Amino acid sequence: MKILITGASGFIGQSLVNLLRTDHELLLVSRRPTLAAKRLAVDNSKVIQLEQLNSLDGVDAIINLAGESLAAKRWSVEQKRRISESRWLITEALLTKLKNSTPTPRIWINASAIGFYGAQGTEPLDEHFVPTQTDFPNRVCAHWEELAQQASSFNCRVCIIRIGLVLGTQGGALAKMLAAYWLGLGGPLGSGKQMVSWITRTDLVYVIRFLLENAHCSGVYNATTPHVISNAEFSAALAKALHRPHFLHTPAWALKLLLGEMADLLLNGQNVLPTRLLEAGFQFRYPTLPEALHHVLED
Repeated sequence: MKILITGASGFIGQSLVNLLRTDHELLLVSRRPTLAAKRLAVDNSKVIQLEQLNSLDGVDAIINLAGESLAAKRWSVEQKRRISESRWLITEALLTKLKNSTPTPRIWINASAIGFYGAQGTEPLDEHFVPTQTDFPNRVCAHWEELAQQASSFNCRVCIIRIGLVLGTQGGALAKMLAAYWLGLGGPLGSGKQMVSWITRTDLVYVIRFLLENAHCSGVYNATTPHVISNAEFSAALAKALHRPHFLHTPAWALKLLLGEMADLLLNGQNVLPTRLLEAGFQFRYPTLPEALHHVLED
């Protein structure tokens, strides 16, 4: 297949490109093509700016991963705008090009996040749960998903992946946490009772490939492992894997003082289950945290 990927030079995108490059023709979208081509070790002709395309003629599948990290900076009004528009505007641009395509791509896989569900305590949540209260992550994800679902009007099979905490040492939240744990400063955040719904970067890119290759899959899928744990359990397991002490507790007030509204990402967890992935037959390579941490720390 010829697959167009946005966000290809990001933390998830780089791993996905490495997985798909052998069997598929890849067209990679980046705001800085030359830098992205160097980072991904691909020919410059394979990396473009989206503005270079008038249509998506010849493209079989779209994988839309582009978006400013929710945890990149404190959530000022300007940063919230950047987070929202980095997702919405490129998706709108892809839809415009999709409408001008003959034939249209057959598959559209779009990233989202479990922040869609909002703060729900320890209640188990699957893809059928609809939150009744909204916050900033929910509003960002809900509109992003609504835009992507419009592709179904053009005979495109649409899959939405609501992604949990992605574990890998080359980026994401775990990479930011490691320095403190290596120094022996690791410990629970807030009460430590909030649930952590996670997935290894390896399993995540295999989820994307699974949805790409299985024509019976469409709709929303939670990209999290079945083994959800508390923040305290996650913290203890990480300290054990690194052979470091685990005693420092970071109170909620300190996180809120440091991060403002963004602290809610760390203090309000969700117990998210991958019901539809399991029903579709996907098998996780690293379903439990000890084996997942061993994998990512050895990678």
